[in-house]
Amino acid sequence: MLKLFKEIDLLQKEINQYRPLDQNLIKQIKEYYRIGLTYTSNALEGNSITETETKIILEEGLTVGGKALVDHLEVIGHSDALSFMYECVKTKNITEDEIKKLHKLFYYRINEEQAGIYRHSKVFITESKYPLPDPEVLPKLMHDLIPHLEKLKITKHPVEFAALAHKAFVFIHPFIDGNGRVARLLMNLALLQCGYNIAIIPPILRSEYIRTLEKAHTDDSNFIEFIAQVVRETQKDYLRLFVG
Repeated sequence: MLKLFKEIDLLQKEINQYRPLDQNLIKQIKEYYRIGLTYTSNALEGNSITETETKIILEEGLTVGGKALVDHLEVIGHSDALSFMYECVKTKNITEDEIKKLHKLFYYRINEEQAGIYRHSKVFITESKYPLPDPEVLPKLMHDLIPHLEKLKITKHPVEFAALAHKAFVFIHPFIDGNGRVARLLMNLALLQCGYNIAIIPPILRSEYIRTLEKAHTDDSNFIEFIAQVVRETQKDYLRLFVG
């Protein structure tokens, strides 16, 4: 794991050599990853919109024939939440209100009453054998999550911090839907606040992603390594934007 972190740190130093970036270039890069992150994060949850279709929806404001309305709403909602995530980078910390707003922006077009509100009913994850917390304990769990994240940020490598933030949040699963997407936004917010680049989890890695996350209930080393690997691959993709 330490070897992987060192490789990531070296790649980040290489990326940092291109900074500061021209404002126009920053905008182009953000839009590039807006498409990629929105597409992949939604696809991991079963959304049928392709990457090309995601680009059409976000850049041209068009709908895609034959695709469900909710799939379109998830694309637009994720893009809005991503914009807010970038705003949160400036604060250098993560708050409970920010997490709620990330969910609200993603979900309010789908279900306004549940957007940014902790669930009032019990839910289950079909691919997990571990029960999720009952609704009545969610406010305390989310309140306690914030100092836990602050401690992780101080004591862990930034990539490990981001992975553990993802794990901690998704194991609480505070919202009725959209928890996976908020978890990945939270993970990327943690990375950005620590000066690292975002990480994209390709849909082709979904099985490994789910498997390592499930195993993280008892041993999170494989999940941390998985996240580190996708951070590294996204860094390499980022560098290809400059050197081809």
